[in-house]
Amino acid sequence: MFYGYLADLTVAVHFMFVAFVLFGGLAALRWPLVAWVHVPSFIWGGLIEVGGWICPLTYAENHFRMRGAEAGYQSGFVDHYILPLIYPELLLGAAFPKSGFFWLGLFVLTFNAVIYWRLWRRRSKAA
Repeated sequence: MFYGYLADLTVAVHFMFVAFVLFGGLAALRWPLVAWVHVPSFIWGGLIEVGGWICPLTYAENHFRMRGAEAGYQSGFVDHYILPLIYPELLLGAAFPKSGFFWLGLFVLTFNAVIYWRLWRRRSKAA
């Protein structure tokens, strides 16, 4: 049961990291110091998707699930609502092609690059 909680905690941290990768640039528009943490995060997150790699948090979650002798949830909240947001193939099934991850990663990198370009322009105009 303890390992199940650790796995759930890992999923929650993973979800928060994904949300930060996607939307942390918007926070940096308001609080520029956030950029020091967000830029490496969104580059990492984008490269994970573009490269087709697996995030270390996924390995940690799987480790905790196996240690806890769990195969997964039986329609629990995390399994039903959060995991498909982190892993789109669970949400879309076989209809989600492998190239979709490349496009997701490219979107993350482009979206955040535009935000930081705007932030840079705003700061350079103020100077």
